[in-house]
Amino acid sequence: MGLKRMDNVGIVVESLDAAIAFFHELGLKLEGRAMIEGEWAGRVTGLPDQRVEIAMLVTPDGHSRLELSRFLTPRVVADHRNAPVNALGYLRVMFTVDDIDATLDRLRGLGAQLVGEVVQYADAYRLCYIRGPEGLLIGLAEELKSGDPA
Repeated sequence: MGLKRMDNVGIVVESLDAAIAFFHELGLKLEGRAMIEGEWAGRVTGLPDQRVEIAMLVTPDGHSRLELSRFLTPRVVADHRNAPVNALGYLRVMFTVDDIDATLDRLRGLGAQLVGEVVQYADAYRLCYIRGPEGLLIGLAEELKSGDPA
């Protein structure tokens, strides 16, 4: 098979600093920030003359990355942040956390809002969706040990 791994998920934001702070509080580590521009970048994305500031964050296990992008040029042309969960296209990023209640408490301090409620799926998970920075939809999952009453 030719596939080796999924390298990262990209999210376009208005405030790179606010998004970095939010995902850092969630537990991701900032690997670096950079400006992406030049002829080569436009050839990859199909957006000539682009100037994009990016930040790359990595999960604690080092296996997954989140690339946050703030477009300086060209301007943003669409906004999918507040699309409902049944909208076509990319929907959300899901993270597994140790304690969903403690995570929600920390993230609410940065403006996160619970979309519905925290629910339990069988004896396997507690799950919820939140709206994070700029209305981004983010899923949280807490793996349950067999016998957890949650």
